[in-house]
Amino acid sequence: MAAYTAPTRDMQFVINELAGLDEVAALSHYAEQEVNAELVEAVLEEAAKLAAEVLDPINYSGDVQGAKIGPDGVIPADGFHEAYQQFIEGGWNSISGEVDYGGQGLPELLNTATQEMWNSANMSFALCPMLNGGAIEAISSAGSEQQRDTYLPKMISGEWTGTMNLTEPQAGSDLSAVRARAVPEGDHYRVFGQKIFITWGEHNMTPNTIHLVLARTPDAPEGVKGISLFIVPKFLVNEDGSLGERNDVRAVSIEHKLGIHASPTCVMAFGDQEGAIGYLVGEENRGLAYMFIMMNEARFKVGLQGLAIGERAYQAASQYAKERVQGRPIGVKSGDRVSIIHHPDVRRMLMTMKSQNEAMRALAYVVAKHLDLARYHADPALRKRHQARADLLIPVVKGWSTELGIEVASLGVQVHGGMGFIEETGASQYLRDARIATIYEGTTGIQAADLAGRKLSMDKGAAMRALIADIEGTIAELGDAAGDDMAAIRAGLREGATALAEATDWILAHQDPDTVMAISVDYMMMTGYVCGAWQMGRAALAAQSKLAAGEDPSFYEAKLITARFYAEHILPKADALLRSIKNGGASILALTEDQF
Repeated sequence: MAAYTAPTRDMQFVINELAGLDEVAALSHYAEQEVNAELVEAVLEEAAKLAAEVLDPINYSGDVQGAKIGPDGVIPADGFHEAYQQFIEGGWNSISGEVDYGGQGLPELLNTATQEMWNSANMSFALCPMLNGGAIEAISSAGSEQQRDTYLPKMISGEWTGTMNLTEPQAGSDLSAVRARAVPEGDHYRVFGQKIFITWGEHNMTPNTIHLVLARTPDAPEGVKGISLFIVPKFLVNEDGSLGERNDVRAVSIEHKLGIHASPTCVMAFGDQEGAIGYLVGEENRGLAYMFIMMNEARFKVGLQGLAIGERAYQAASQYAKERVQGRPIGVKSGDRVSIIHHPDVRRMLMTMKSQNEAMRALAYVVAKHLDLARYHADPALRKRHQARADLLIPVVKGWSTELGIEVASLGVQVHGGMGFIEETGASQYLRDARIATIYEGTTGIQAADLAGRKLSMDKGAAMRALIADIEGTIAELGDAAGDDMAAIRAGLREGATALAEATDWILAHQDPDTVMAISVDYMMMTGYVCGAWQMGRAALAAQSKLAAGEDPSFYEAKLITARFYAEHILPKADALLRSIKNGGASILALTEDQF
């Protein structure tokens, strides 16, 4: 089984050359942290060691063993408790946490790269701090000063973990159907109800777990306007910060799943006895708005999971292809057999995996840069502009990247051939683990609906047109660059940008909701492919400049070739998707229910 090695060289390239570390480092918010390329390199190298030496070795064994539930609650797979202690003792949970609450206050751009590593090395493990991050963001943004002081220091350090409790058996993604109730009682509420699919809802790796729970108060209006958000700790917290009595919340079962076996997915019961004590976050009936704070954080991180599993699958496939000897080169009937990486179709699969991983990484890290600038830029107008770009692209990072993660992991199985279908190679685990990422924190269809139905219409396409204008700026730069590679990349990106502009105009001109929803996934995937090509074009420009300066020819030549492959063999999907979009939703919606 191939070991994981973090692609720190490519990560640094993307952070420095594409995301623009200098722009982030110049923010006054990061002045005390002295953010620079040297710091990034040092952090990534140390994170890579933890990923390779601590998290990766328990990935396969955790998948085989899984989490268990018994009289004492949920017990993680062997090695997870010890790994988590190393994780928080090294300060990895607090990288981008607020300094006022014990965090290191480093950029989200750097945190994003470490998040990729954790998920590549061990996605089941990484889910625990990932969900904690969403809970931290919600309390930080909407919680009271007392709530922030009580919970954030220990959640940011990782001493306590946090969860998101949204889904119920009858509700699924339809949060308007949430039935959990919260009855006021003095300075708190009593929460009653059941939540399902709660990631790391119960475990023994930390002394306390802080649940963020959606519920309805007695007089709440129906639908999403009547949802409130509550903090429900596993153990109540005394005024001095020590832990008090056990709250009336517990996991009653864990799900048996296709993948991520070592991550306990819990059914949580609140208030089976006297009622779980909960504390209102913000105002009553505004829980949906607060939930989206958590959800936006989680959706971006789940998009990274698509990239992370794709990277892990590619590493395993490329190593296997170099080692597996089978067949002779085409047209050669005698002589030594060769490793399968010499066969054209294996090259096609590996290039498809490699190029899409690099496109996903570039787009995700650039969005992380926009998040940093949206939070901390001195100019309010520029903060607003960067937030608009991040809001536009987060559903793309989530939806497109997780769909590609499945594709890349599936190709990894194919490269392994029959051995890919055997569990001991690890290739099948990557495919099984990747499959959930298109579902949780909002399915691919929900991301597409957000992009095509909400983000596009709310500003009449202004944010998307600003994005296309930036892409056209890169096309112009490519036109000034010499060489056949750059010409091919420019030609492909020109066609892709034109297709995206036409698709955008078509959707804005056809605002029938059913029609837009019917083709929304095609539009989201097209946006991803074109934005990926845009970043690959920018990477090619940077690589050509570095080559002209005589730097690292092996790395930068590979960048140019990979960008050209993406433009010639991946980006043409945008034209096909444009045809599908313009065909509308008539045939998608034509059959009656009983014809299915």
